[in-house]
Amino acid sequence: MGVTHDNSIAVLGSTGSIGQQALEVAAFLGLEVRAIAAAGSDLGLLLEQTRAFLPQIVAVADGGAAGEFSRMMGGDERLKAALGGRRVELLGGADGVCAAAAQGGAQTVVSAISGAAGLPASISAVKAGKTVALANKETLVMAGRLVMGLSARHSAPILPVDSEHSAIFQCLRGQARGDAEKLILTASGGPFLRRDASGLVGITPEQASAHPTWRMGRKISIDSATLMNKGLEVIEASMLFEMGPDQIDVLIHPQSVVHSMVVFRDGAVLAQMGVPDMRAPIQYALTYPERREGPVAAPDFAAIGQLTFEAPDFGRFPCLSLAYTALRAGGTAPAALNAANEAAVELFVGGKIKYTDIPRLVESAMEQHAQGDDMSIDDINEADRAARAHVYKTAPAP
Repeated sequence: MGVTHDNSIAVLGSTGSIGQQALEVAAFLGLEVRAIAAAGSDLGLLLEQTRAFLPQIVAVADGGAAGEFSRMMGGDERLKAALGGRRVELLGGADGVCAAAAQGGAQTVVSAISGAAGLPASISAVKAGKTVALANKETLVMAGRLVMGLSARHSAPILPVDSEHSAIFQCLRGQARGDAEKLILTASGGPFLRRDASGLVGITPEQASAHPTWRMGRKISIDSATLMNKGLEVIEASMLFEMGPDQIDVLIHPQSVVHSMVVFRDGAVLAQMGVPDMRAPIQYALTYPERREGPVAAPDFAAIGQLTFEAPDFGRFPCLSLAYTALRAGGTAPAALNAANEAAVELFVGGKIKYTDIPRLVESAMEQHAQGDDMSIDDINEADRAARAHVYKTAPAP
């Protein structure tokens, strides 16, 4: 894979969990941050990041928040002093985020905007021929074949940032792809792995967000509790590595040390291991094909003591089964799955449905999904819209 680095990056979703860690890694490595983009929900943090990295471009997806941020920058004397008369270009709205991805002057774009909202900017970066360090799994869940086709056409490498896909990418390095027979994604099992199914009804968003091993944002933490996150990763792995659903397995691995494995046709298995710290796969994507000293230490295996694995219970984690169903259906089914889940998690966080309603609503939306196979952006957007509408319309009272 031809990847070149000029020590400059853009970070989309800079105020989110992955975005903040990407900037931390960039600072450690001495990379120049030429553009940052954020939704606009934490303007104070965005201003701190602007002061710290002095990017050429800052984009705020929320147009109203962009106006407020412009006023904040104009009144910040520390920022003015640090810039020394240089101007930061401020862009607003979704188009502004796409422009930051495509025109920010950076060779590598970290795509870390959460959810379906990250798809347009990821596509913009790919079309601009950027190297995309992809942390937004929804890009490939919703539009995998389209995006991978654009990646080849525009010579825009896609380097996975998800720890599981980074692990597979590392295990496959130097191997003949035809020799790989199966991928094994590991999952911690989330906070409710040992909880009886009857005890899930009263789960709160705070409990569902309390991931036992990883430091992540609220939405992805809840997806990890339901195992929907792992289901989305199965779909992403299929797109990235051209493997069918029967070639991708999931194992529960509570210690989160083995990030994923590859089974080869001679019976050999390669595994990538590390402490559960997203800065490690972020750094690998930012320095590939090199390895550099970084902020993450190797695991202390004597302290860990043991590594355990078990098969997932699809009955207790129906979201994982639904993801496999969507992958087998193909077309726009994965986009509908993702949209229904985003809508259901939004309702759960807002206290409008129960935790156990999430898989029921996703399954209902999938049953009502009108399959589309052309996979244009319009097809994908329509599948997304219809699935969300179905969830909002049929959601039960809590």
